[in-house]
Amino acid sequence: MATAATLPVVGPGARDLLRRTGTLAPVLAVVALLLVPGGGGAQGGTGGTGTVADAASGLLVLICLVRVVRGGARPLTRTAAVVLGLPVLGICLAAITSNDPASSLPGVARYVQVFVLVPAAVLLTVRDRRDFAVVAWALVGLALLQGSVGVAQYLTGTGASYQGEDIRAVGTFGATDVMGMATVVSYGLVVVTGIALGSGPGRARTAALVCAGLLFLPLVLSFSRGAWIATAVACALQLLLAGARRAVRVGLAAGALGVVLVGGLGIGSDLVEERVASITRVTAAPDQSVTDRYTMWAAAGEMWRAEPLTGVGLKGFPQYRDAHASVALSSGSDTAGAGAAFQRQPLLSPHNMYLLVLSEQGLVGLLALAGSWAALLVGALRRRGGFGPGSGAGAGADCALVATGLLVWQFTDFFYADIGGPSTVLMSVVLGLAAWWSLVGARRA
Repeated sequence: MATAATLPVVGPGARDLLRRTGTLAPVLAVVALLLVPGGGGAQGGTGGTGTVADAASGLLVLICLVRVVRGGARPLTRTAAVVLGLPVLGICLAAITSNDPASSLPGVARYVQVFVLVPAAVLLTVRDRRDFAVVAWALVGLALLQGSVGVAQYLTGTGASYQGEDIRAVGTFGATDVMGMATVVSYGLVVVTGIALGSGPGRARTAALVCAGLLFLPLVLSFSRGAWIATAVACALQLLLAGARRAVRVGLAAGALGVVLVGGLGIGSDLVEERVASITRVTAAPDQSVTDRYTMWAAAGEMWRAEPLTGVGLKGFPQYRDAHASVALSSGSDTAGAGAAFQRQPLLSPHNMYLLVLSEQGLVGLLALAGSWAALLVGALRRRGGFGPGSGAGAGADCALVATGLLVWQFTDFFYADIGGPSTVLMSVVLGLAAWWSLVGARRA
C-alpha cells in the first residue's frame, strides 16, 4: 500500500495527456474563463453571479450529470454524499423560514452551486492523481497569468486605487473585486508549495519553487491582508507536515526572498510595511476598512441573536444590516482604477463567511456547512501519508499537501472574506479538488 499519492507534472505520454485534458475539459474551462474580465462585481454574500466562468460551471454540472446517468453506477459513496450534501440542510431550512422566501431563492441556487454541485462535479470528473495534477497545475497557470497582469498594473500605475494611487494589483478582476487576483494567486502559491515539499523529482520541485518566487510578488502587491494571513497559515502547516528540518530551510529561503523583493528592491516596501502594521491596529487607530468590518461583524452577531436557529434568511444581511449596525459603519467603500471610474461600493456582507452563514442561516446552517468543511479537512489530514524523501511517495508532489493546504487557506480566509465575485466559482473547483483527495483519491493511491 502506497503511503501517499503524488503529483506528476505531466502524464506518461502525449496521448494520455490529451485524453485526460479532454475528460477534464469542463473543469479546465471554468479555470481558464476566469481570465475573461467580468462585470459581476464583488457583491458579498450570494451576489456576483453571471460571469462566463459561472456559465461554464453550470455546463460542468450538466456534463457530469449526463456521464453519471449514462454510467448507471452509484456516483458517490455514502460518506461522500453525506459530506457534500450536508450544507443543503441549512440552506433549505433558512430559505423556508425566511420572512421573504421568494427573495431567498437566488441565494439557495448560489449556495447549492458553489458548495454542493460544482464541488461534487469536480470530484466525479477527477479520476486519479494524474487528473488531480492537471487541475492543480491549471490553477498555477491561472495564478501566473493573473499575477503577471497584477504586477504590470503596479509598475504602470494602471491597477485599482490604493491610498490615492492606481497601484493595487487586481489582475483582470477589476477594482470592484480586489480580492479576486489575491485569491487566485494564493491558490497557486499554496499548490506549488505542496509540490515543492513533495517527494518527486528535482525537475518538478524546481519548477514549483520558481513558480512560488514568481507568485510571491503579485500576492504582496495585492495589499490583501486576509490573503496574506491565510497564505502564511496554509504554507506554514504544509511546511510542518513535510518535516521540521525542511520547514526551517524553506522558511528561511522564503524570508530571504521577501527581504530581497520587498526590502532590497524596494518594491512597494513602504506601502507593504504600513499595510502589515495595520493588521495589528484593531483597537488603536484602526483604518476605516477595519472599523467597517468589525461593525458589520457585530451587526451579523445581532442578527443571529434575533434568529438563533435559522437566521434572518438567505440574502437577508443587506436588508437587516442598518437595523443592527452602529453609526460607525460607513456608507460604502471607494473603488476606482483598473479601467473603472470612481464609485461607491455598498457594504452588503460582513466579509466573514462564518458570520454571514450564522446571520442568514442560523446555528443550523453554520453547523451543517462548517461540519461539511471540517469533514473534508479531517479526511485530508487522516490520509496525508508519508512526506519527504524516503517516504515512498514516488515521483511528483504529494496530493495530501496540496489538498490540505488549499482547505486550510480557504477556511482561514473565510474569517476575512465571504463568497461573492467572479473568483467564487474557482473556490468551488478548489473545494472539489480537495474533496476528491479527502473522500475518494487516497483510497486509489
